[in-house]
Amino acid sequence: MTAAVPLTWLYVPGDRPEVVRKARGSGADVVIVDLEDAVAPDRKDYALSATAELLSEAAGDTAVPVHVRVHTEADVLALAGLPGLAELRLPKITHAASVHHIAAVAPGVALCPLLESALGIEHAYSVAASHPQVRSIALGEADLRADLGVRDDAGLDWSRSRVVVAARAAGLAPPAQSVFPDVRDLDGLWASCAHGRALGFLGRAAIHPRQLPVIERAFRPTPQEIEAAAEIVAAAVADEGALALPDGRFVDAAVVASARRTLALAGA
Repeated sequence: MTAAVPLTWLYVPGDRPEVVRKARGSGADVVIVDLEDAVAPDRKDYALSATAELLSEAAGDTAVPVHVRVHTEADVLALAGLPGLAELRLPKITHAASVHHIAAVAPGVALCPLLESALGIEHAYSVAASHPQVRSIALGEADLRADLGVRDDAGLDWSRSRVVVAARAAGLAPPAQSVFPDVRDLDGLWASCAHGRALGFLGRAAIHPRQLPVIERAFRPTPQEIEAAAEIVAAAVADEGALALPDGRFVDAAVVASARRTLALAGA
């Protein structure tokens, strides 16, 4: 069953429809069908036709949403009107004008621009705020790393924070982290998720089902965080405005709002 707040997005190649169907039962909150990097050039036509067939039927109320990372405008035109499509992910966006163009050819379709270059990062807010159809933004870290010539993972932190701030400023949900490429290194994935959460990301894209439980646990509030949030909310209900908790912590409206988000994420 899809979580109220999605935390896991699982990428699957569009030229393997049997894997796409299997992915919908993997436990991921969202399945992303990839028509771009995961599909060889001589398989892209088949990937598009297979994805169009998959999306030709409307998803049920409890079905896992399907997003598609497109490769060309032809992909957008072929998929935009299909009832099973929940969102289009737009690679290598650098300017708001590109988003306006896609929105014009795919009216009403939810869009997620992917920022994968220095220029895209520079225009992060204008892209995030470019059109009402933009529901989220995200980083494409592999391409960004290559564009910047970054070797150490910490070299991407400024760009990550820039995207988090841009999403918030545009009134969008917190962005999800980009994929962690080593599917065997679950300890590394956990540490990376913890770092991403500290930067303000919420949830993460995955490239293998084994990564999903790690991501889910990393972004769910801990029992201690839930207990602390419940204490803050209870105190705020009893006494509106700024107040001090018994342990000396000062609580104002911003702290209460954060505590309520924690409880909502925990399902409490």
